[in-house]
Amino acid sequence: MRDGFVKVAAGTPKIRVADCAYNVEQIAVLMRQAAEQGVKVLALPELCLTGYTCADLFFQDTLLRGAQDALAHILRETAGLDLVAALGLPVRNPWDNKLYNCAVVIQRGAILALIPKTYLPNYGEFYEQRWFASGKDLDATIELCGQQVWMSPNCVLACETVPGLVIGVEVCEDLWAAQPPSGVLARSGATLILNLSASDEVAGKAAYRRELVRGQSGRLLCGYVYADAGAGESSTDLVFAGHNMIAENGVLLTEQRFDTGLTVSEVDVDKLVYERRRMNTFTAPERTPMEQAHALGVCRISFSLELETTALTRKVSPNPFVPQGERDRAERCDEILRIAALGLKQRLEHTRARCAVIGLSGGLDSTLAILITAMAFDLLGRERRDILAVTMPCFGTTARTRSNAGILAGELGAQLLVVDIGDAVRQHFSDIGQSMADHSVTFENGQARERTQVLMDLANQQGGLVVGTGDLSELALGWATYNGDHMSMYAVNASIPKTLVRHLVAFVADDRGGQLAQVLRDILDTPVSPELLPPKDGQIAQKTEDLVGPYELHDFFLYYAIRWGFPPRKVFRLARYALGDRYDQDTLLKWLENFYCRFFAQQFKRSCLPDGPKVGTLTLSPRGDWRMPSDAVANLWLAELEELKR
Repeated sequence: MRDGFVKVAAGTPKIRVADCAYNVEQIAVLMRQAAEQGVKVLALPELCLTGYTCADLFFQDTLLRGAQDALAHILRETAGLDLVAALGLPVRNPWDNKLYNCAVVIQRGAILALIPKTYLPNYGEFYEQRWFASGKDLDATIELCGQQVWMSPNCVLACETVPGLVIGVEVCEDLWAAQPPSGVLARSGATLILNLSASDEVAGKAAYRRELVRGQSGRLLCGYVYADAGAGESSTDLVFAGHNMIAENGVLLTEQRFDTGLTVSEVDVDKLVYERRRMNTFTAPERTPMEQAHALGVCRISFSLELETTALTRKVSPNPFVPQGERDRAERCDEILRIAALGLKQRLEHTRARCAVIGLSGGLDSTLAILITAMAFDLLGRERRDILAVTMPCFGTTARTRSNAGILAGELGAQLLVVDIGDAVRQHFSDIGQSMADHSVTFENGQARERTQVLMDLANQQGGLVVGTGDLSELALGWATYNGDHMSMYAVNASIPKTLVRHLVAFVADDRGGQLAQVLRDILDTPVSPELLPPKDGQIAQKTEDLVGPYELHDFFLYYAIRWGFPPRKVFRLARYALGDRYDQDTLLKWLENFYCRFFAQQFKRSCLPDGPKVGTLTLSPRGDWRMPSDAVANLWLAELEELKR
């Protein structure tokens, strides 16, 4: 559970209806298998000790005694397992003599809680009110298997050794209700919801059920483990498919259907706690989860688990900003481009700009910027001739990038203006006493600032607006010339990281085809470079990733360190897991240290950024998602990295 990862599972045993002795053996096998795989929290189906489809047999004392005997057996059999398990059985409350459809939560031979089902389906194929009472207002202490057990739907189970792990339980139909119990449980601190279910299978229902689970995990900022009944339930009128799912904050981590056994993944409770802390509308900000639970009448029950490092099996994308899946890729890329274009469209309308001015270098960032600008002009119904693409060759410009810039402008129907800034930069260097042989930062930044001056003056001259080309990765690392390419009148790429820039340009190439696709693919094959140093034998001499590090790594670090607030140790662990086949440990540590150093040192550039549209979950705008003092010190983060090097 170190770093907040808790291995969880949904299990579907193969059962026999009303054969409690057989069922408990199958459940014990699943529990032992789960423990062997490092699972710490296991959910099993609704009424799995008896079978959900026992019907009027639920009235029989013989079946009820058999269920309690089976529970006592499993408490003995699994007492040595470091595992919290929730399983379903019918329980008679001696105080009101009613029968309840319950989830019992057990650990190390002890019953931690007994949660009755709140909402009983009594429509279509379901007749639960024939046998069971709703546990909505139940609050009683009963004896079960020789233990005094609190019986109520209003409880959460808090782990003392993993502070972020708080478990809540609901039963099947509870999730389908207008106000699921999990809402109150999550507001009372539950970060992991278990659902014990027996949901029958009909065509189309799985997709709806999947969206319910995903949506609830997203609304509640929680992990959600859904365990469904399967093989062995009566098929007299229904089929149960064992549709098991594990979701986290709106993302389906894994699922299994039409099978028995375990569905396993890891829920990151630290990530969930961070997101709840960040989104202070989740609970009343003046209340702690403990105070909230008290106000809502929810009891907290404590338990503990042995602290260990959880082996990861969940997917961690090496490119977290890039859309996954072919269908999702097309839809998401089009959406991102459209959002950015709509932002620029609004700004062009508001300013009544007669044209858009873009510095077109033949590199990736300016390519994406002009593609977005072309889309904005299409949305406005304006001629693309009003896009002024300015290429400004100087000391480091290669024939390849200059040619690509011209071809791209022509294919998009934009005006192309070539302004050679060599003489202007030489004059400026002469004015300030900068030697042309001195290729220091002044040599580089002088060119960048001259280009920005040209763009700004052309915009003034033409009544236009300068469209910025810098991307999110460059802003995170401060890889921009202050008051040079750092500045524009509207920065369309400001929340698009470099890995996504590349992906979007590739998407347009695949989507459009023809000569435009050819030039876009050549731009994609060109090394990322500011082209500020003289080329060697006509080739780019200054490759950004050789100097600042691979953007693939920096985007990964940016996503987990800034979007999710993970500490360096956890970022490094995830990087090894997702990218360890491409980079060794020393390389990962080197560039992670570089990331933190640059991120802290370069905040002053982000404190005065131009406007630009947010298109994803992360932006570094000083007016939006990221507020940070420019003189903050990185020592705490760097000290943790030093420990990792030992």
